Amino acid sequence: MKKILLVLIGVSVLALADMSRDATGIVTDSVTTLQWQDDYSDNGDVIKIANWRGAINYCENELSLGGHNDWRLPNKNELLSIVDYNEYNHSINKDVFQNTSSYYYWSYWSSTTNADDTSRAWYVNFSGGRSYYYDGKTANNYVRCVRSGQ
Repeated sequence: MKKILLVLIGVSVLALADMSRDATGIVTDSVTTLQWQDDYSDNGDVIKIANWRGAINYCENELSLGGHNDWRLPNKNELLSIVDYNEYNHSINKDVFQNTSSYYYWSYWSSTTNADDTSRAWYVNFSGGRSYYYDGKTANNYVRCVRSGQ
């Protein structure tokens, strides 16, 4: 019974999610109040690709977007919070997230290290909205930064 209730609560939270995109390429989730990067003009309008350490460095030290410098690499649960399970092969709200790769082999890094093997970190693939930790931290994946909203 608890599992069913938790699933229903999770589904109802997803149904309430309200995402909006501003002119600077920042997507705000009104439920979590997280703000997401969806502008890569600092990288020649190409989605940033890096290894895990490079992804953390990019978010924390290189990205300045919308006048904000407090970006960070999202944890696995935060990244999964923007998956739209009603969609496939771009399992994300395409109206607000205009810059998302759904290429099967490319996924988005999270800051969450795998507890069983710390040489690996979790990532999310927006082709089908799943999380994995197959690649080591030296592999290259896409980067989408997040910040705590106001």
